[in-house]
Amino acid sequence: MMWLRKAIAFLALGGLLISTYLLLHRLGVVGRLVCAVEGCEVVQTSPYAVFLSVPVAGWGVAGYALILVIAAAGAQPSLAESRGVAGSLAVLGGAGFAFSGYLTALEIFVINAICFWCVISYLLISAIFVLAALDLRRLARLGRRVATFSGT
Repeated sequence: MMWLRKAIAFLALGGLLISTYLLLHRLGVVGRLVCAVEGCEVVQTSPYAVFLSVPVAGWGVAGYALILVIAAAGAQPSLAESRGVAGSLAVLGGAGFAFSGYLTALEIFVINAICFWCVISYLLISAIFVLAALDLRRLARLGRRVATFSGT
């Protein structure tokens, strides 16, 4: 079942690329955003594009990079049954899912604009969270089977 962690790593790589692009825009390195809808610039220049004095895209870069490293390391056979890896991915995925959900609600109800890249990022972190939860569930089932076989 290492495919779960490999899939998480792949999705995190996508999120890292998107977040890096948005951060480079925020820092003025890239010009106008290429976006499928007109709301990207509005969202990215809103006061909500900064959290704790750090651009939201910077938080995305850090979060996705951390998820990528943990998932890639956790995909190694020696860590296949690591509850620490599974738990870390679930916590990071859950935190990212909650934060992205909050930001999406702000886009819809406060900013009144939708950022295509933000929606893609929300879908990626949602999938990461689901896969991480499945990995935790897999390990919980494995633990129950081991306990049953050992007589405990």
